[in-house]
Amino acid sequence: MDVLYRQGRATAGEIQAALPDSPSYSAVRAKLRVLEEKGHVRHKAEDLRYVYVSTVPRGVARHSALRHLVETFFNGSVKDAVAALLDDSAASISREDLDRIALLVEQARKGGT
Repeated sequence: MDVLYRQGRATAGEIQAALPDSPSYSAVRAKLRVLEEKGHVRHKAEDLRYVYVSTVPRGVARHSALRHLVETFFNGSVKDAVAALLDDSAASISREDLDRIALLVEQARKGGT
């Protein structure tokens, strides 16, 4: 999906080439088929090949993936997910980022965004 978001559209071969430690071509095609079945991508036939595009805006996909991650690995606990992020990377978080996180927490307490 990241390749499609960066490039806008791509063939399976172009996606494979853009991936580090790229999986096989058939694995890329299989994943694209699953993504298409789930409604995340669609394809058009162009010059005897399929060109894929995302059907879900990046922000929506990001939110959905994060929600799934929190549900799957943290039993739905946002607190545990945030604690894990801060525990693992606290030393590398800039003061500016910590201030931004504090502001977001304060806004959440007030019920706004």
